[in-house]
Amino acid sequence: MWYFSVRQSELTNDQYQALQKKAVLTEVEIFNEPFHNLCLFEVEREQYRHFVDALDLEGLAYEVDRGRPTRQELLARMR
Repeated sequence: MWYFSVRQSELTNDQYQALQKKAVLTEVEIFNEPFHNLCLFEVEREQYRHFVDALDLEGLAYEVDRGRPTRQELLARMR
């Protein structure tokens, strides 16, 4: 599995729904100010390339991990 994190504020509703359909699981990690909420998309290995293509075509910035990042790891990246 691959885990893609995208800032929730950078996604339109249509983009979010389209990515959600391509993912196995979608979660939202909620953070307080001054940090942004993150959407985590869990994607099967076989769908990795298609998911990256979808993100790139939309011009969305993302980070990818092989394992689900912990909340502390996500927060550390934003500092």
